[in-house]
Amino acid sequence: MPFDEIKRGRPERGAGERAINLPPAIMWLIAINLAIHLVRLLLAESVDNQLIGEFGLVPAAYTGDQGSVLSMVAAPITYQFLHIGWVHIGVNMLSLAAFGAPVERMLGARRFVLFYLACGIVAGAIHVAVFSDSTDAVVGASGAVSGVFGAVLMLMRYIGSLTSIFPVAGIWIALNIFFGVFGGTPGASGEPVAWVAHIGGFACGLLAIRLFLPRPPSE
Repeated sequence: MPFDEIKRGRPERGAGERAINLPPAIMWLIAINLAIHLVRLLLAESVDNQLIGEFGLVPAAYTGDQGSVLSMVAAPITYQFLHIGWVHIGVNMLSLAAFGAPVERMLGARRFVLFYLACGIVAGAIHVAVFSDSTDAVVGASGAVSGVFGAVLMLMRYIGSLTSIFPVAGIWIALNIFFGVFGGTPGASGEPVAWVAHIGGFACGLLAIRLFLPRPPSE
């Protein structure tokens, strides 16, 4: 079983490491997200709104005739790299750094990026399915990051540092539903919270992490 490899642990790292000891894929994902956000700050508001409408995830684009082919194909990935404001992107990137590091070290950079994007795509698809008539664009890496958090819980469960994922998962889901329904969560700048996407990404992370674990070398 792939999870047997997790229990064997990783060798301890030396003292000569860099101060920010994040694996490469996470560093690149954070850098790309920040770079895109900085570029958007230079755009006129009308241009930025057009960009959000084209590359954000708009459910009605898939259920009506409002979206272009480019938008429909690209948006499930591009929406993950667009954010509402600095608090929004800050919360997502800090969460990615906190939860993603152990997952990337377990999966490797390529598998981690595929897993991260897959969780974001599944999160977006579930949001589209539930809010199929919505014309509001969903943006942000929260769905993908939620998937990474789900993976962390599953890995912790299998190495024995977490006896059960259900209490933590239940609290996390309840918080997302509460903030999604009543608002008040930080990082959304007053915008509605895509709580269904968060839960969808989280469930994807829990269920799919096993599929992305590298196979142990054959004896």
